[in-house]
Amino acid sequence: MFDTMTLTKVGGALCGSLLVFLLGNWAAESLYHVGGDGHGDHAQQAYVIDTGEEESQSGAEEEGPAFADLLAAADLEKGAKVFGKCKACHKLEPGVNATGPSLYGVVDRAVGTEAGFGYSGKMAAVAETWTADNLNAFLEKPKAFAPGTAMSFAGLKKEQDRANVIAYLDSLDD
Repeated sequence: MFDTMTLTKVGGALCGSLLVFLLGNWAAESLYHVGGDGHGDHAQQAYVIDTGEEESQSGAEEEGPAFADLLAAADLEKGAKVFGKCKACHKLEPGVNATGPSLYGVVDRAVGTEAGFGYSGKMAAVAETWTADNLNAFLEKPKAFAPGTAMSFAGLKKEQDRANVIAYLDSLDD
């Protein structure tokens, strides 16, 4: 089998190899540091390839279709699917409140007026009426539109999804 001297040589070789790899890693990270250190976009880069992205980002961003156009072309079936994210806290029957107020007739309803629901004081201060534009802004980022709201929903990122769900909610009332 192996004698003590052979085991010592094998152990020393493994430790020496590990040491060489660790030193190589340290040297490589020192020479080829990746990651920002807060000194600008191109700090620590050896060269920059111009792709033209900065010019398009610094200029005016391209505008998509206006929200009114998205709302006019909204898909009610897709709005019903998107509303699935809201079902846990909101009901669509008139006067039936859950964790959140009933959303029956919410489009063009005065803010904070659903009977039987205890609103936080912050909601009444954000707007007079739940117009389509106010609902769009609220559904994009509820906490940004109504700071202090108890609604914990993060928001709908896609403007088309917001238009679809607002059109769907508007289609439900008389």
